[in-house]
Amino acid sequence: MRHVLFLLGLVFLVTCASYAQSSAANPLLLAAPFTISSTGDVSAVSTSASSTALSLSPASVAPSSGDSLAANPFSGTSVSSAPAPNAAPDPQYVQGVFVNYNWQAYLGYTYTHFSAQGGISRNQNGFNLGIVRYFNSWFGVEGEMFATHDSPNNQSSWFLFGGGGPRFRWQARRGIEVFAHALIGYSHLTPQTAFGNQEAFGYELGGGADFPTPWRRIVLRAGADMIGTRYFSNNQFNPKVYGGVGFKF
Repeated sequence: MRHVLFLLGLVFLVTCASYAQSSAANPLLLAAPFTISSTGDVSAVSTSASSTALSLSPASVAPSSGDSLAANPFSGTSVSSAPAPNAAPDPQYVQGVFVNYNWQAYLGYTYTHFSAQGGISRNQNGFNLGIVRYFNSWFGVEGEMFATHDSPNNQSSWFLFGGGGPRFRWQARRGIEVFAHALIGYSHLTPQTAFGNQEAFGYELGGGADFPTPWRRIVLRAGADMIGTRYFSNNQFNPKVYGGVGFKF
């Protein structure tokens, strides 16, 4: 009986020693979660921890909406925290922009009606010349001369005036320039009459307008004045109308 027990114990020790040697030869078996079936097959056992660590879905690693702009600044959709801009103001409309020149010259036709004591009444036609120098957009100094002529009773008659003074202008719509002036100067009347001197102090008050043309420096002018003179110890107030071409430079 003792021999049988001794033999069984020896077999047990040998079996344990062989098992320990097989385990030491395969160290990965200690780290990986494997199990041995009753038939001796080795199979892997997946735990909740390993499956959680290895199975990462795209949704779990996708950045949040706040991080999307920082992660991908070139993405089509971005979230901005800047306040919305204010509404744009109403558009401003400009009627037009016109150049104001410092110098203007004028040449045109003039009509006057001259009447005085002694039954003198004449409708005269002629021309006038003018030049103005503006010092700003509205004020200038003007010089003008005009001469008108007629032939009553086949006798040549001239009425002349030359003077200067201030001139004022305003820019109207469509490029029209309105002006007013006040000139003082000298007048001359021919022929000599029995009523008195041929020369007298004269002045001119009135205004007009310059109308634009396709050529920027050329305008069409129309105006009307009142001419005051003092011939034969009496005051005369005679109308004058004119029209012509103005040049700006």
